[in-house]
Amino acid sequence: MVGRVWFFLFLALFFLFSKARSTNPQPQELKSLKIQNTQSARGCSYVVSIKTSCSSRSFTRDMVSLAFGDAYGNQIYVPRLDDPDSRTFERCSTDTYTLSGTCMYKICYLYLLRRGSDGWKPESVKVYPPNSKAITFKYNMFLPNGVWYGFNSCNGVSSHINGTGNLISQM
Repeated sequence: MVGRVWFFLFLALFFLFSKARSTNPQPQELKSLKIQNTQSARGCSYVVSIKTSCSSRSFTRDMVSLAFGDAYGNQIYVPRLDDPDSRTFERCSTDTYTLSGTCMYKICYLYLLRRGSDGWKPESVKVYPPNSKAITFKYNMFLPNGVWYGFNSCNGVSSHINGTGNLISQM
C-alpha cells in the first residue's frame, strides 16, 4: 500500500513539473537593438519565409523589420520587409525573401519589429541558411507595436544583440 502511495505521489509530481516547463519557447521583448550598418567582405544567401496566421487581419499596412544572427556577432538586419502595394503579410499566406549578408555560424536569435496601427499576427518565421537545416521560430501571437519581439537562444551572448555588435544590412 505504501509503495502505491509513493508511486502515485511520484507520478503526480512528474506531471506537475513536466507541465510547468514550456517545451516551445515563447517570443520575448528585446529592450534595445542598436543597428550599425557596415559592409561585409563575406557574403552568404539566406531564404526567410514568414507565415501569417489565419487569425490575423486580412492584411496589414504596418512596417515590419527583421533582425537575426549568431552568437559571434554576425547579424543581418532588414529595415523593411513589408510592401503595402503588393499586400504582403495577408492572412493565411507565406511571404518568402532571399537575403544576402554576412555568413553566420548557427543562427540563435531572430526578432521582428512591427510599427503601425493595423496589427499583425505572424505564425512562424523560417530561416534557411546556406548548407544547413532550416530554423523555425514560432510566434503565433499578435506582435506589440514599436518593440523588437522574438527569440534568443544564444546562451549569454546577448551583448551582441543589445547594441555592441555590428548589424549588417544588405539585401
